[in-house]
Amino acid sequence: MSLERLAEIVNFSKSHLARVETADSMPPPELPALLDAEFGTDGIFSELYQLARNESSPDQLARRMELEAQASAIAEYTCQVVPGLLQTADFTRALYKMHYPRHTDDAIEEAVNRRMSRQAVFRRDNPPEYSAILDEAVLHRGFGGPAVMRAQLACLIELMRTSMGVVQVLPFAYGGHPLVGGSLALFTLADSTQVAWEESSDNGTLMEDLERVVARRRSYDLLRSCALSPSESVAFIRSVMETLPEDYPPLTYPTPMGRPVHQR
Repeated sequence: MSLERLAEIVNFSKSHLARVETADSMPPPELPALLDAEFGTDGIFSELYQLARNESSPDQLARRMELEAQASAIAEYTCQVVPGLLQTADFTRALYKMHYPRHTDDAIEEAVNRRMSRQAVFRRDNPPEYSAILDEAVLHRGFGGPAVMRAQLACLIELMRTSMGVVQVLPFAYGGHPLVGGSLALFTLADSTQVAWEESSDNGTLMEDLERVVARRRSYDLLRSCALSPSESVAFIRSVMETLPEDYPPLTYPTPMGRPVHQR
């Protein structure tokens, strides 16, 4: 059966079905039952869908990067770290050195360059609409020392001055919420398809089925309505910059022998 004919039967676009066929897109939750009904496969597609929706694969990260590069709109929430699209090179470098202390300087620089190259999306002829909600912890979680953090926070303010995007701060006073403990990215493609990427400290999950994406979108919209306004967020970020010290004091860790160990 041709994709054109199948598109007429299940009432999905040919382009969407083509992405499903080549495993570039997660099947919508209602599609498996329609395929079972058309091909008489007695629930096989529905069973396969349950396996596919729970799949976690390194290939998902590559797909996520592809979606980010193509998206017409990007919305992000982070609870601990500045989103990669908004990071300065120095912040990224300090972050990678913390995560990968055994990597060589060359390996760190290669990783930094890859992350910085993602920011080319803002230099496209048709850059995406961008919005981010940052938990207050993001502003206080220092990487690289006060000078690096001061420059990073200034970069966030500059982003809003140039109308490249909107950044809002979610203060601690808001309390708990469904997205706490991880990060979320929502991508809207040119054909209005919506995809979500949810990430913990060591794992990411790409969601392309409408039901889960809509649930994440609702959570994001709730946070956005309760976050500080853009102008209030700028003032909040400035206040954090003003409290940054010239340098962080050395950290002291107790040892089993009772002698302190000092570390910067």
